[in-house]
Amino acid sequence: MEDDRRRDIALFRYSLVREAADPELSPTERGRLVRRLAAREHVGPGGKRVRVGRSTLDRWIRLWRAGGYDALVPTARARTPQIPPVVLETAERLRREQPARTAAHIVEMLGTENMVVSARTLQRHFVRAGLHRKAPARRAFGRFEAVTVNEIWTGDAMHGRFKVAGTHKPVLFAFLDDHSRLIPGWKWTLAEDTLRAGNALREGLSRRGVPKACYLDNGSPFVSAQFGRALAKLGIRLWHSKPGEPAGRGKIERFFRTVRDQFEVELLTDGVETMAELERLFAGWIEQHYHRQIHSETGQTPIERFDAAVGDTPPVLPTTETIREAFLWAETRLVTKTATVSLHSNRYEVDSALVGRHVELVFDPFDLTQINVFYEDRPVGTAIPHVITRHTHPAARPEPEADRPNNEAPQIDYLGMLTDQANSELHQQIGGLPDIDW
Repeated sequence: MEDDRRRDIALFRYSLVREAADPELSPTERGRLVRRLAAREHVGPGGKRVRVGRSTLDRWIRLWRAGGYDALVPTARARTPQIPPVVLETAERLRREQPARTAAHIVEMLGTENMVVSARTLQRHFVRAGLHRKAPARRAFGRFEAVTVNEIWTGDAMHGRFKVAGTHKPVLFAFLDDHSRLIPGWKWTLAEDTLRAGNALREGLSRRGVPKACYLDNGSPFVSAQFGRALAKLGIRLWHSKPGEPAGRGKIERFFRTVRDQFEVELLTDGVETMAELERLFAGWIEQHYHRQIHSETGQTPIERFDAAVGDTPPVLPTTETIREAFLWAETRLVTKTATVSLHSNRYEVDSALVGRHVELVFDPFDLTQINVFYEDRPVGTAIPHVITRHTHPAARPEPEADRPNNEAPQIDYLGMLTDQANSELHQQIGGLPDIDW
């Protein structure tokens, strides 16, 4: 507040209370005078007509008696520190570079360059500069929460808006632990199918253990017999949400919003060159940022909440072989009169005792040369390759990769710095082994 205005206010206060502050007045006389002052309108310092309550007048009287006129002068407000112009200019460039960036996200990016500003201040600046954006409409979700970790994992897929190799838009499969909000398993891919969904789940199983249940939508990757077979083999209960009623899916949807606002936004302009690079950047963001950021609902970071629930007894991780066997695919075939079966353009010989019977062929979709045969849930040997024209299942397509010229680097390589931090910490944990490419 300006000094002149502060003095005007002090004079106004004095003009009102000078008579009532007279020490010669009795309490009754002073009370009667204060009530009359409170009942009238007065011309304030700015020329506006105002009313002043009895409690305020009494407080002003006490101030006058304690310190005279100086006590009636309002305290000067603390001046807001001036934000250096370079900070606001950089923030504007980051928002113009990618309008989808939130103020909170830009604050984090500026922090990597030792530029300090609050999200609220930055948001006000964006409004004044015409760079604000409308907040997305959000649905209300229930408050259910699993009692502990690995009780329920919620899985879903999100379609990316950026491009890989300049042409392909990727899909993110992710599984979220309901209790901690930690992401045990995830996978970026270029195909939304059962195989890729299974790969995301397999990563989570090897890192965090086996959940009691998985809560999934009714998308085709999650309703296939192959996916259901894998969960049954691992003893995981499978729940599907009702079509059109995504109750209980708010947490995974919230996570996807975070991915869009804090990770994907950095790739919308230039995309990414390869799937391997996308996986590497996302791993760094997950481990260095998302898992270490305090969640607004739990008040803890996902990794802290997960570790606290686990305590001194970490979850038992399934062996590599257990996971591999669970995710083998199975298809039923009729054994012909020549004791052969066909599978995706391939022909195999089986035991002649199985002629005319339906058998189950169990296989790795990436290797159709190794087929185990089951009859009435009992193993009955292997299928011997006779004619092999296809070595992998039609759905087991490799991820397309294509290099493209490098575009101009972003002003602040936020994702790159997070990834470098994650690699550095992993390097320290494993005792000086070479950095792992995520």
